[in-house]
Amino acid sequence: MGARDSTEITGTDALNALEIMANAIMALSIWLAARNNIHTWTTGIVGCLLFGVVFIRNQLYADATLQLFFVATSLVGCWQWLHPDLPTAAKERGITRAKPSTVIWLAAFALAATLAYGFLLHRFSNAYLPYIDSAILALSVISQCLLMQRKVETWPFWITVNTVSIALFASRGLLLTAALYCAYWVNAWYGWWRWREERAQAFPLTS
Repeated sequence: MGARDSTEITGTDALNALEIMANAIMALSIWLAARNNIHTWTTGIVGCLLFGVVFIRNQLYADATLQLFFVATSLVGCWQWLHPDLPTAAKERGITRAKPSTVIWLAAFALAATLAYGFLLHRFSNAYLPYIDSAILALSVISQCLLMQRKVETWPFWITVNTVSIALFASRGLLLTAALYCAYWVNAWYGWWRWREERAQAFPLTS
């Protein structure tokens, strides 16, 4: 075995270890989100930074860009959760629902962003499945913004993100990440149920 082969094996081992670490931390962060726990944001920042490196090395540039967005919005999200939008005795922002018209506009934005960014990646980079990668980015941005506002609708968007991500990561050989996204998919359904239950208990006449 030559020196080059040894280097390639070492690099692969390091990438696999990084993928394992990133998934472990993000699994904790996503579980905390479903539990409506404020620490989802701090653990999420660490996981996103690690995933950024993993995705760059696998030519998933839209997903890598998305991690930077997640880091920035995690800081904002943590602040927003700790500061209710209305004067209240509560220490944290409560769970609310988004207007149907808002959800429609967000879906339209996701489609437009997917087509635009997907075209740029297809035209100017060697990105792998650029339109699929871009769809994950666009839907994740919406999901994150809804999560920051503690909107129940964050969870159906995350379910869609996870569904598409499982197929993309599996096709790229990131089998551990794909497997854990299956768990994230289940967790998103749990989060959707739990958040609706918590809102129903807080506002029994409006949920």
